[in-house]
Amino acid sequence: MLSKNQIKLIKSLAQKKYRQQQGLFIVEGIKGINEFLNSDVELHALYTTQDLFKVHNDVLFNISEAELKKISSLKNPNTALAIFKIPKSKSINKNALIVALDAIRDPGNLGTIIRLCDWYGITDLVCSNNTVDCFNPKVVQATMGSLTRVNVSYTALDDFILNYQGAIFGTYMDGENIYHSELPTTGVIIMGNEANGISEEISKTVSKRLSIPQFGSHNETESLNVATATAIVLSEFKRRSIET
Repeated sequence: MLSKNQIKLIKSLAQKKYRQQQGLFIVEGIKGINEFLNSDVELHALYTTQDLFKVHNDVLFNISEAELKKISSLKNPNTALAIFKIPKSKSINKNALIVALDAIRDPGNLGTIIRLCDWYGITDLVCSNNTVDCFNPKVVQATMGSLTRVNVSYTALDDFILNYQGAIFGTYMDGENIYHSELPTTGVIIMGNEANGISEEISKTVSKRLSIPQFGSHNETESLNVATATAIVLSEFKRRSIET
């Protein structure tokens, strides 16, 4: 049976300040939990309605479906909820292609971008300090386990870029057509805020402005969703890398 303190802790981890205080975050669902169990991220506690996991008994708690509903943030809870310790960020590999995010606020967008980085072999994702927390439960859920394979770092993005020795790409509506641009195998690709794009301060550091051309005849679509744009940009960078 769940104690009041356990429920209180789990509920508190929905908020960033408590995740940071406790150094813990939540993962829900069998697939996501197994991804983290098979990584080097340390398990703190596992609550499950079924005997499906091989973990030490001192961190394993068998609970009822009613209890799972009390602690889950999902409308339809999926068998288990686990708490893991927030891992420390690893050093960034500056000799590879890096994706940088400038004030991405939507958890679903960040989760999808992390999955895209995993899919396209991007090992480092650098986020501005005002980008949504990657350990937000909605972000973790959207990554489908990819968070275990992508190193997400939070920093003052302008300082990171100013100290980076290499090409800086930014995505804009009025940039150079990405399909006609020279694209290297290393560099930083900056994706901007959902509503405002890349900030003016960060734009000053961009060495090459790229755009995704619009092919529709009506030209009424204002812009692409940032996660969709990231998918197209990464696909084109990686396509070039296998052609050279």
